[in-house]
Amino acid sequence: QLVPKECELRRGIQYTIFQVVSKVEFTNLKCTSLDRQFSEFEDCNLKAVNRSFKYLSIKVKLYKTPITKVKVNFALLKRFGGYKPFLYNVTVDACKFLSSPSSNAVAVYIHNLFKSYSNMNHTCPYTDDLIVDKLTADFINTQVTKVMSFPFGEFLFQSQWFAYDILRATVNVYVTIS
Repeated sequence: QLVPKECELRRGIQYTIFQVVSKVEFTNLKCTSLDRQFSEFEDCNLKAVNRSFKYLSIKVKLYKTPITKVKVNFALLKRFGGYKPFLYNVTVDACKFLSSPSSNAVAVYIHNLFKSYSNMNHTCPYTDDLIVDKLTADFINTQVTKVMSFPFGEFLFQSQWFAYDILRATVNVYVTIS
């Protein structure tokens, strides 16, 4: 969307500067526990407070703690007649990353998308339930339009969570950038 930013008159010429404004909107959220004896989703919801304000909340109940070995695969997919790989597909040893966050720039960017709304901000072991609480589309909008630009379209932020090298859960966040 083009929004006029300012109009000025200099040397007899009037002009308008346009600023490109984009908007991120959550469209769907899917959480799947693949080993319900290890963990289970107590909460996996998108909530629309009104037409323009949405947030997501996730709570994972951990049954076998402490957890000392975690890997996460993050992939960004864009919809082109089906979701196709776009930009990133990285796997990170979460325990090593959280002890040395600057070790992977892509992981830092992805972690910054949710860390201020989450309790996943310390090194292993994890002994408590994992929570992402009221992550707003406005916050994500700032991250994907000001920190790093993304094109318009429909995207899937896919994550696979491994503990002890076994896939335990998946979380898929669907967004539209317009």
